[in-house]
Amino acid sequence: MLANYKKLKNGVVQQIDRQAYAYDDNYIKTYISGRNITNDINYLRYGHICGVIGYEPVSILDIGYGDGGFLKVASQKIKNCYGSDISGFPVPEKCEFIKFEDTFNKWIEVITFFDCLEHFDDISFVKDLNCSYVVISLPNCHYFSDEWFENWKHRKPNEHLWHFNADSLTNFMEENGYITLNISDVEDMLRVSNQTYSNILTGIFQKI
Repeated sequence: MLANYKKLKNGVVQQIDRQAYAYDDNYIKTYISGRNITNDINYLRYGHICGVIGYEPVSILDIGYGDGGFLKVASQKIKNCYGSDISGFPVPEKCEFIKFEDTFNKWIEVITFFDCLEHFDDISFVKDLNCSYVVISLPNCHYFSDEWFENWKHRKPNEHLWHFNADSLTNFMEENGYITLNISDVEDMLRVSNQTYSNILTGIFQKI
């Protein structure tokens, strides 16, 4: 295992020592400009959620909403749309901002973490989410070797603190009170480039 990382019993790879990372307006602007992804990704995400759970949810909360692209799409169909983000970037129109600490007090049918969960210092809060479904997308960490992991574009020390593959993400969510409805690399249709292995992992989970 690469120095300053450890693999937990469930297979999740954790960065051990970390320094604070600045998630501000400049971060959001740099992140968005660097991704070069059209709004198609947000329609793909919304359609995938509805397809897996079998209907359009009555409410949705996007944690780490970034520029708000997904919420803009969801709010076209869902009346009750909420967003939580530490950057201070404005929540889109027709959506309501919620502080992260307040998300546990309000039931919301679907809570999403797109490119987000891996940034949290502590991810044990997942067990306390007040929802029916959780949707997670994040980099798919195959950890083929220490050399591969050291040079992997998604490692990003201090920014990405947790690394998952399909098995470890499933294990983690099931340990925290969820059943797995779907695991896929559906976002690779729009986000993969010149790779022989899957790039982005997406999981949809139902709370028991």
